Amino acid sequence: MEKDFRRGEIVVNGLVQGVGFRYFVLQSALKLGLKGYTRNLGTGEVLTVAEGEKYLIDDLFSRLKTGPRFADVKKAVILWSEFKNEFKTFEIKY
Repeated sequence: MEKDFRRGEIVVNGLVQGVGFRYFVLQSALKLGLKGYTRNLGTGEVLTVAEGEKYLIDDLFSRLKTGPRFADVKKAVILWSEFKNEFKTFEIKY
């Protein structure tokens, strides 16, 4: 079966800053073997860019719709694009 590699850009808003959300994203992405990054946006949202197999990014997206215990996710959106293979690992950007 051929692997379906993609890039997903996920924007999550709600109470997602100051609650360990980026660390939660990092741990989840590393467990799934995804590459990319997550960072806070000036709008109060969190952006996550992940590359890997589509079903694994879908799994990450499901996790981010809930978030860590103290988060209150109001909305999560994913935009799909072409796999670029530009990341070596997954990290938190500041």
